[in-house]
Amino acid sequence: MTTDAPPPAGDRDLGPAQPTTEAFVEVQESAEFAELRRTYRSFAFPLTVAFILWYLLYVLLSNYAGGFMGTRLFGNVNVAFVLGLAQFATTFLIAWFYARHAAEKLDPRADALKSRMEADA
Repeated sequence: MTTDAPPPAGDRDLGPAQPTTEAFVEVQESAEFAELRRTYRSFAFPLTVAFILWYLLYVLLSNYAGGFMGTRLFGNVNVAFVLGLAQFATTFLIAWFYARHAAEKLDPRADALKSRMEADA
């Protein structure tokens, strides 16, 4: 059962007006958005490939180079342990590096696009 009554006064959406589908398509086809996407991809894709290769190297060495990975460096610390810790370190380093890159290069451009879309809506 539907009614044609207006929504209650407390249910009003006071947020910014939403852009139309055409506005989204226009921004998506713009040179500014293409540059933003290129900047993101030129950072994210190479780093992702490098990390995956680094991870696969660790796995392959663990499986096929047991003698090398078992080499003691000092005390009970061997190559496998150091490379395993390096996996965690590179994960956090990449996350920090990406956050810095996004804050400097991606977020200002994305915020400018968002503000322009909200102003036009």
